[in-house]
Amino acid sequence: MFQEIYDVIVVGGGHAGCEAAAAAANMGCSTLLITMSLQNIAQMSCNPAMGGIAKGQIVREIDAMGGYSGIVSDVSAIQFKMLNKSKGPAMWSPRVQSDRMRFAEEWRLMLENTPNLDFYQEMVCGLLFEKDTIIGVVTNLGIKIRSKTVVLTNGTFLNGLIHIGDKQFGGGRAGESASYGITEDLIKFGFESGRMKTGTPPRVDGRSLDYSKMNEEKGDLIPSKFSFSNLTSPLVYQKSCHMTYTSLDVHDILREGFDRSPMFNGRIKSIGPRYCPSIEDKINRFADKERHQLFIEPEGWNTVEVYVNGFSTSLPEDIQFKALRSVSGFEKVKFFRPGYAIEYDYFPPTQLKHTLETKLVNGLFFAGQINGTTGYEEAASQGLMAGINAALQVQERSPLILRRDQAYIGVLIDDLITKGTEEPYRMFTSRAEYRTLLRQDNADFRLTPMAYEIGLASELRLKRMEYKFNESDKLVSFFKETSITVEETNPILKSKKTALITQSDKMFKVFSRPQIDLNDMIQFAKVSDYISNSNLDQEILEQSEIQVKYSGYIEKERNNAEKLTRLEDVKIPENFDYSKIKSMSIEAIQKLTKIKPITISQASRISGVSPSDISVLLIYIGR
Repeated sequence: MFQEIYDVIVVGGGHAGCEAAAAAANMGCSTLLITMSLQNIAQMSCNPAMGGIAKGQIVREIDAMGGYSGIVSDVSAIQFKMLNKSKGPAMWSPRVQSDRMRFAEEWRLMLENTPNLDFYQEMVCGLLFEKDTIIGVVTNLGIKIRSKTVVLTNGTFLNGLIHIGDKQFGGGRAGESASYGITEDLIKFGFESGRMKTGTPPRVDGRSLDYSKMNEEKGDLIPSKFSFSNLTSPLVYQKSCHMTYTSLDVHDILREGFDRSPMFNGRIKSIGPRYCPSIEDKINRFADKERHQLFIEPEGWNTVEVYVNGFSTSLPEDIQFKALRSVSGFEKVKFFRPGYAIEYDYFPPTQLKHTLETKLVNGLFFAGQINGTTGYEEAASQGLMAGINAALQVQERSPLILRRDQAYIGVLIDDLITKGTEEPYRMFTSRAEYRTLLRQDNADFRLTPMAYEIGLASELRLKRMEYKFNESDKLVSFFKETSITVEETNPILKSKKTALITQSDKMFKVFSRPQIDLNDMIQFAKVSDYISNSNLDQEILEQSEIQVKYSGYIEKERNNAEKLTRLEDVKIPENFDYSKIKSMSIEAIQKLTKIKPITISQASRISGVSPSDISVLLIYIGR
């Protein structure tokens, strides 16, 4: 039925589990993906979309490393938007509206076509240990399956409890049972656990909505895509979303149900996502607001099911229905299903190493919501890194740990390990101190070479990245080396209402002006001829423009990152005894002993560890 021993077992078929299984299998490891429902692999449990602020950068990073999320997102997209285009490129964030059924189908087909990957549908209810090492899992039928490593990606299923008004019942998500047994095994082994909550809005029948009363939200006029590969293409046709608003009348109706709301009557005690609050939380916390935005998002090309983004709730279903019928355009709304909240177990991520392997159990990795994160993209990136490091461990190779100046994925994991989280963690551009370096457009430059080195990114991907890098570099050099005259330059500068030049100058200097863009530069015959003769695509042109216009910022941030990297190179001896440092604060000793950072840089980011503590630590380790 199963092979004698797998290299990697992945428990859970959500976004983290799918990326973990794909990564381990593509790196040559015998891999088993166990999920409670093969029909629900890569289910979009909440909103039918991928990407967004900082999340889009993560999807591009996953793709640059050879993960599947970018390709699947492109193939199943129904609308594309590059968010924050009015700001600098460090803030540009791609997002797609997805066909929910197509997304899950494409994930399953890609996984089924991945060599070295087996599947099994059943609940895992226990873990097998041998001293302090994981050796496999136990299923609900009592079947013991052996493996060298295990990746747990249980999402919201661990002792999941669903709330709708004053009703509650066990479940991992609507229509699916919760998972029992794993939490108890981990707690027996000495792990610390906690509870978190998240929520989802009602799904409604699009045929019952009056879109003429809403604002139409179209995709980009010239859409881009997520994947750096040539396996996908930008959308030709796009489907619109719509926007409407709540009102004071809607808020009054919602308040009628507060006494029956599990969030207000004390039945839900766990903490929900700060940046994605429920509608009842919004009208309670922001009582001065007369209205809140609702984004009406279609769930696919052909389905009539619609997602009401911004109306996440656990209020009684009759209150949900009554309130939505008071929203403009929703006067005749019909429900597919009501919104609900769900509580689930998580394990504070300070119990992990930067590889996402647990500190207590060798070969056991955690990824996704089990670590206290929220969001498909955050989960998928952790799954990718857990799958990679499980495979590298089996192959007796050095682990892959991304630094904060290398990837948003590195920021995410470092934040979790060094700071922990007491509320669902969501990625934002503001969390990254080097976001000018971590742009969505250069994720392949940053990550594809190292992914190729470990055997995950293909040689074709590497060559495609190298071509893009070399051609954009050549174009930047062309701007630096080519001069332009006063006569050909000043008419363009005058039309842009910027200072004229008095003598010939290099193109790079003129192009660097904030008023001048690539379309202006193409008016110079030298530039137009160069681009045409070199057959450069839009991706290379955009990359070159960013390198010219933001060169000063990029260089300054790279210098700052290099200074930090020096501290990353200063290793802390394994099992270092912090208690012997008498001049260090008690809080610092406790935090450092618990988290066990492996470098001085990581130690410096732990909450409660001061610069003076770091200075003392440097002296004690001989630096």
